[in-house]
Amino acid sequence: MSRTDRASLLVHVGRDETFAALTSREALLTWLPPHGMHGRFERFDMREGGSYRLVLTYDDPTDSPGKTSADSDASEVRVARIVPGELIVQEVDFDSDDPTFHGTMRMEWRVRSVAEGTEVELTARDVPEGVRARDHAQGLTSSLANLAAYLEP
Repeated sequence: MSRTDRASLLVHVGRDETFAALTSREALLTWLPPHGMHGRFERFDMREGGSYRLVLTYDDPTDSPGKTSADSDASEVRVARIVPGELIVQEVDFDSDDPTFHGTMRMEWRVRSVAEGTEVELTARDVPEGVRARDHAQGLTSSLANLAAYLEP
């Protein structure tokens, strides 16, 4: 049975500025890695039909062994759909020898204007069973908190 995880956050900036942070290479490297990790792109083509390879490295992998290597998680991400200012749909495959991390996870990033700013909603569908729900919730929440800090310094 597949699992769906969700997270959302209100940021007090406009929708266009928020959407730009979801699509800019430099912005993503600043806010996307959860607390305790840093990231790098091995390639980056953020457009509908494009793709990128993201490697997240643990600052201290002692308690969190990586999916790809002892200290890192790498993923291949295909950009399935972009609706400018509204939606980004990505298909994510983890680079792992562990079959519990196999399968394509579908990430949907939605932004919508609200009176106070912009609501960012993230839905992860078909989350591989190796991604523990608690760890995923912490990672998603951490990334969204980083996004808010990036947009609201």
